[in-house]
Amino acid sequence: MSGAAPSAAAPLFGKVALLGVGLIGSSLALACRRHGLVGELAGYARRPETRATIERLGLTDSVHDDPAEAVAGADLVVLCVPVGANAAVAEAMAPGLKAGAIVSDVGSVKQAVIRDVGPFLPDGVHFVPGHPIAGTEHSGPEAGFADLFEERYCVLTPPPGTDEAAVEKVAELWRRCGARVEAMEAAHHDKVLAMTSHLPHLISYTIVGTAFDLAESERGEVIKYAAGGFRDFTRIAGSDPVMWRDIFLNNREAVLEILQRFGEDLSRLQRAIRWGEGEALEDLFQRTREIRRGVIQLGQAGTFDAREQKKDGQGD
Repeated sequence: MSGAAPSAAAPLFGKVALLGVGLIGSSLALACRRHGLVGELAGYARRPETRATIERLGLTDSVHDDPAEAVAGADLVVLCVPVGANAAVAEAMAPGLKAGAIVSDVGSVKQAVIRDVGPFLPDGVHFVPGHPIAGTEHSGPEAGFADLFEERYCVLTPPPGTDEAAVEKVAELWRRCGARVEAMEAAHHDKVLAMTSHLPHLISYTIVGTAFDLAESERGEVIKYAAGGFRDFTRIAGSDPVMWRDIFLNNREAVLEILQRFGEDLSRLQRAIRWGEGEALEDLFQRTREIRRGVIQLGQAGTFDAREQKKDGQGD
C-alpha cells in the first residue's frame, strides 16, 4: 500500500463530498482538482460565512448546509470536521448515503472515529478511516494549498473485514495527492500519534501559556527576544483550539500514558541539571540529535512549507 503514484487521466471518483472544508478539506479539494481525481466536488459547512468563502474561492462545485444533501450521490465522503463533531455529522449524513459509497475521514484519533461514525453507516457503505499527517497552524478554507500532502504520510485504519477494493481506492486517492500511504491498526495509530503529534502540541500549549502568565514586562521581552525554539512552539500553539480540544478528549488514555512517561523523563533531566551531571545531559542530547537526523533522512523535517517561509520572510 505504501509508495507514491503519478496522476492518471481518469477520475477515481465521480463525486466526492467533503464534510468540513477547512485546512485539510480545502487542500484535498485543491489537490483533487489539480490531479483530476474527481468529476464533481460537493462541500458542507455549518456556518454561512464559511459556505460563502468556499463559494468565493470555488473550492467545490456545490456548497450545502445539510450533510445529507451534500453526500447525495457521492461515491466518496470525507469527514473533515473536528473529531468531536463526527458523530453528529455522521448521523445527519446517513440518510443521504448511497449504496456502495465509501466513507473516510482525516481525523487524528482513529478509535474515536470508528466508535462515533461506524454505527450510523448503512449496510452496503464501506468505511475506511484515514489520517493525512500534514498541516499547518492555519485553519479555514483560505488556508488550503494543493501540495500540502506531498511526501507526507497518510495512515489508513480500516476496521477488520473492510472491503479491500474500497481501501485500495482511498489509498490511491491519497497517493495521487502525493502522500505516502500506510495501513495501521487504529489503537496502534492513536498511541503512535500521542507521542509524535499530540504530546508535542500539549507541551507547546503549556510553554506558551507559561510565557503568557509571566509578569507583563517579562512577557514583552519573551516575545521580543523569541529564539527559533520558542517561535516553533508559538507556531504549533497557534493551531485550531477546537480541533485540539477534541483530539485530547478523544485520545485521553494514550495521551495520559505518554504524558506520564514524559514526566518521568523530565524529572530525570531536572535531576541531571541540578546535580551537574553533564555526561548524562550530553548523552541525551546526542541521542535526540540522531533522531532528528533520522527525521531529515525520511524527508519529514519541514516545520514551515515554502509558502509559509515566503510569507514570514524567514525560514527555520
